[in-house]
Amino acid sequence: MTVEAVKGKETETEEASVATQLPEPQGYKILIALPEAEETTEGGIIIADQTRRIEETASIVGFVLKLGPDCYKDEKRFPNGPYCEEGDFIIMRSYSGTRMKIHGKEFRLINDDTVEAVVRDPTGIVKA
Repeated sequence: MTVEAVKGKETETEEASVATQLPEPQGYKILIALPEAEETTEGGIIIADQTRRIEETASIVGFVLKLGPDCYKDEKRFPNGPYCEEGDFIIMRSYSGTRMKIHGKEFRLINDDTVEAVVRDPTGIVKA
């Protein structure tokens, strides 16, 4: 999975269409974009579509698009501040959150305390 795959290689009109349809996270929810699985292995073998869908669904990496208005507001639960911010790549549990597809791209709404780590470069991170 690549950073470019998450940020998308769509045309400007497709990006605008997706952007206007993205849900606004409410409360303590975070809107996450999932990276698209690679189409080929490093050795050049083409990965089947079904295998790629399974890999995307089980992804543990996400890109933070939006934070709900109540994310990380509870100082007792988050004494050291927010776990992440918009624009971060995060590690989360597989299958967590509410899954949805918009124009073929998968997104999730997860709870603020579901974030387990922030990573600079998610390239090469896969579920073990």
